[in-house]
Amino acid sequence: MPSALPLGDPAPADGRLGEAARAGLRGEPLGFYVHVPFCASRCGYCDFNTYTATELGPGVSHGSYADTVLAEIHLARAVLPAAAPPVSTVFFGGGTPTLLPAEHLGVILKEIAGEFGLAPDAEVTTEANPESVTPSYLAKLRDIGFNRISLGMQSAVPRVLEVLDRKHRPARAVAAVAEARQAGFEHINLDLIYGTPLETDEDWRVSLETAIDTDVDHISAYSLIVEEGTALARQVATGVVPPPDDDVLADRYLLADDLLAEAGYHWYEVSNWARSEAAQCRHNQIYWSGGNWWGAGPGAHSHIGGTRWWNVKHPSRYAAALDAGRSPAAGRETLNEEALLTERLMLEVRMASGLDLNWLPEPATEHAEQCVIWGLAERAPLGSGRLVLTQRGRLLADAVVRDLLDAVKLDAVKLNAVKLDAVKKD
Repeated sequence: MPSALPLGDPAPADGRLGEAARAGLRGEPLGFYVHVPFCASRCGYCDFNTYTATELGPGVSHGSYADTVLAEIHLARAVLPAAAPPVSTVFFGGGTPTLLPAEHLGVILKEIAGEFGLAPDAEVTTEANPESVTPSYLAKLRDIGFNRISLGMQSAVPRVLEVLDRKHRPARAVAAVAEARQAGFEHINLDLIYGTPLETDEDWRVSLETAIDTDVDHISAYSLIVEEGTALARQVATGVVPPPDDDVLADRYLLADDLLAEAGYHWYEVSNWARSEAAQCRHNQIYWSGGNWWGAGPGAHSHIGGTRWWNVKHPSRYAAALDAGRSPAAGRETLNEEALLTERLMLEVRMASGLDLNWLPEPATEHAEQCVIWGLAERAPLGSGRLVLTQRGRLLADAVVRDLLDAVKLDAVKLNAVKLDAVKKD
């Protein structure tokens, strides 16, 4: 949940959606995201929309937050059509959702189920910092209906955690995995970060091997991005620590992919590996496929049927809007054909299921063929008409996307020129 909000059009006070957006729900999965913006302390690399106790201001507290989210769930029920499908995935993110009592998370989940229904096989996930859960807390989550947990391990090396301003000890993440498994969680993810200043190749190997040894069924590994305005960015700017090196990041990614593959994990998105299809995060797949989800909470983003909107950032403004009976949306946009194509290309190319070439304009398909020649991609088997990035292509995924988008824009320019010429002739 990045802290910066995009520009957009004003959102109606009652949150209503147009008929085209409402119709976009038919026959499609519906996800629900709940943003919990609380953190015990601020990590030096993080620019997410989160707040420590001293940053919240008046009118906001951990104790009242669940009631505020319930108000947005009621708004969602009023806005979405009665025929909306039951919710397929629920994801509590943050921040640290597990700073709230487990019972409060349960109240929110129960309200979502009561208003929309949950699919029989619904995936219900919460993020957690290792130090924010205990065996009894995890047992309560499991009893409430959570069946997946994502733990922010980040590193297994103390000095790397120190650079990141993470407060947990490396052994705590390993213990939290064991406790989650004992509580009955079948699906457990560990989040890792690579490329932290002063991290060595051996440090990264230790982190990977430690995560693999826990035998979780899902591991995410993200390269460190130094976000403007963070404490880490200030340290880099003043020379306290060096900036991440692109070549080092590439080497770390290759090591992760190789070790995870050897251990039986399969990549299904550039930064995500799972032991099986059942272990893949279905909620994230809704995002990556351009699906439908409602995001509740300050700064949360939603997308329904080609309409996207985002809530005000600060928890006090968020609560005030709902208390006044208004939508907390700060802005919204309706995605046009070009934006939808751009997003679809950007997301599909990062997934192991591949980029569907059948809907690309000709210049882009020609460039896609060049990607195969250059060893950046390969054709998916069985004549599916999809293009899948190779390991080398995943290293250069951003460049592949940029070049494909340039080709799409070139085709659009040609098409508009033809239309203009036709108008002139008329």
